[in-house]
Amino acid sequence: MVTLLLASSADVASINLHHALLRLGGWEDVGDLGHGELRVHGTRPVHLLLIEDLHINADGIDRTHEEATGCSVDEILVLSRHVSATEIPALTLHAIGLPGEVPHGERGQAGGTKGSVVPPSPRFASLFRSMLTMARSHGLDEEFDLTLETTHHGPLLDRPALYIEIGSTEGEWSSVPAANLWAEVISDNLGLSGEEPVQWVPGGEVMIGLGGGHYAPRHKAVLSESDLWVGHLLANYAIPFEEPIEGEEPGGAWRHSIQTSVESTLSAFPGASLFAHLDRKSFKGWQRKAILDLLSDLDVPVRRGRELNRDSQL
Repeated sequence: MVTLLLASSADVASINLHHALLRLGGWEDVGDLGHGELRVHGTRPVHLLLIEDLHINADGIDRTHEEATGCSVDEILVLSRHVSATEIPALTLHAIGLPGEVPHGERGQAGGTKGSVVPPSPRFASLFRSMLTMARSHGLDEEFDLTLETTHHGPLLDRPALYIEIGSTEGEWSSVPAANLWAEVISDNLGLSGEEPVQWVPGGEVMIGLGGGHYAPRHKAVLSESDLWVGHLLANYAIPFEEPIEGEEPGGAWRHSIQTSVESTLSAFPGASLFAHLDRKSFKGWQRKAILDLLSDLDVPVRRGRELNRDSQL
């Protein structure tokens, strides 16, 4: 089982991150396999693949890589730029998929398939907390917003995946300190420098986050102050409701969005103790009730933020 680090020559930040990983050393050049230029790590089961097309369009690259190498892909970490209308410099990461978009089955504007989600990499929370710690120790927290995002865009993949990004303009995309920091975070989490890699252990507590804005401030706060694992985080826009008719369940894609995200997270964390954390104030009362009823049907308990910090876990 290998971890696939995916870079794209069509993305400036992706190339920058690719170069930063190569500077760490330990890579063996395999060459062009048709679907991309491959390097493999000498001490860990990690592949670094450079493709020509933009990664959001690389549907099925996990299966393609398996067929080309004969190796089973365990997860994909995509090296990418981050684009924001505010152009705020940022280091960010997120799971992928289009859980709340309709019509289901159609291609999304930024890749992927509407109504589909990709299992989230179990390293999501660990990579996020490592990024926070290392960025602060390197002083990059003064230059970059250290954040995470809710689930969005493509590509469509079968294996657990995560996007790792530098934003939000070309100046930041080319930042060597930002790329070096992410390379260090990735190296530590994958054990490329000799330490033990981060590994999912069945029975651990895994959170899915529901509600709030795209940068998930309430869910981010929980993950920053806990040792929890995390799966999909869904913003309000990914949980679309239609106005209810009295006595009937609300319409809209909200039910499908939550259910598929729960199932996807469980597939990435076998044996998980899964629970949901809601940004309660972001929902109307009738929306919150519908969500709580669905989570009860799915046997997913709901926990509040004050229960989830490190002190409360001791």
